[in-house]
Amino acid sequence: MANRSRDRQGERLAEMGFWDHVDALRSVLLRAGGVVLVLTIAFFIAMPWIFDNVILAPCHGDFPLYRLFARISGEGGGGLLPSFADGGDFHVELINIQLASQFFIHMSTSFWLAIVFAFPIIIYLLWGFVAPGLYSGERRGIKKAFVAGNMMFFVGVAVGYFLVFPLTLRFLAEYKVSEMVPNQISLDSYMDNFLVLILVMGLIFELPLVAWLLGNMGLLTRRLFTTYRRHAVAALLILAAVITPTGDPFTLMVVFLPIYGLWELSAFLVPRYSEEEEEEATGPVDPLRVVDTSRTLDDLYIPTYRSSRSSSADGGGQQSGQ
Repeated sequence: MANRSRDRQGERLAEMGFWDHVDALRSVLLRAGGVVLVLTIAFFIAMPWIFDNVILAPCHGDFPLYRLFARISGEGGGGLLPSFADGGDFHVELINIQLASQFFIHMSTSFWLAIVFAFPIIIYLLWGFVAPGLYSGERRGIKKAFVAGNMMFFVGVAVGYFLVFPLTLRFLAEYKVSEMVPNQISLDSYMDNFLVLILVMGLIFELPLVAWLLGNMGLLTRRLFTTYRRHAVAALLILAAVITPTGDPFTLMVVFLPIYGLWELSAFLVPRYSEEEEEEATGPVDPLRVVDTSRTLDDLYIPTYRSSRSSSADGGGQQSGQ
């Protein structure tokens, strides 16, 4: 029944003209905007509680990560662990130095939280607009990518909130170039780092999905991950050091290991092809190679696309033969 309804929807879509498609897209965008508006209003109303209990929670020593590290490190852990033994004494006092900052941060934070939490709904609405024009095999692949992409994004956001941002805040809030210069952290600076680090971690956790898509398109092979693994380790270590500029190896490894795990997961999700297929899809691994952009979509190694095209061609040949 579901396949028949999709087929009928696809037939109606094929009969629609250009302006009919524009009108359907406008309806989707209006519904998506309505969802974002409703969530923005809801977050705006609840923002005082969200600020006190969620956004500003890493400013206090009773944050779960601080308590965990305090139990693990004891009195410093011999220099290998950050000293969180004074977790209950840690506190960051924020100040506001611009007249309208608190109002605009109230509005902008409500909007960005609404975008994040409405993202699955927005993609689902867009999927309902695009799906009738896709083959059945492509629909199955996109559904898996939709579910996996949303899960990985929110996992990355959680890692950024519970791990990366608290470690960064703890180090930078206590770092002093001189005892004569006290730290007075502004609300704008805090929110900029909070939103950037958390959203960047959410995007970083989308790398396995991007690698899977590029692998199925024939633009990325598992051999590339094997060839450049040592380069990736060095680059990811530098990235982890930039994200959390602490001096202890434990904090560096806490950030590096999840990112490196994403690299290995990306390599695992890329389809394994034979050497001949890899040469046909991407050519030899050469950083200075000029990419041939004259190839058509049929020349790329896209199993789902090819099988769908061949099955549709066979069906057309049978109809013509009849």
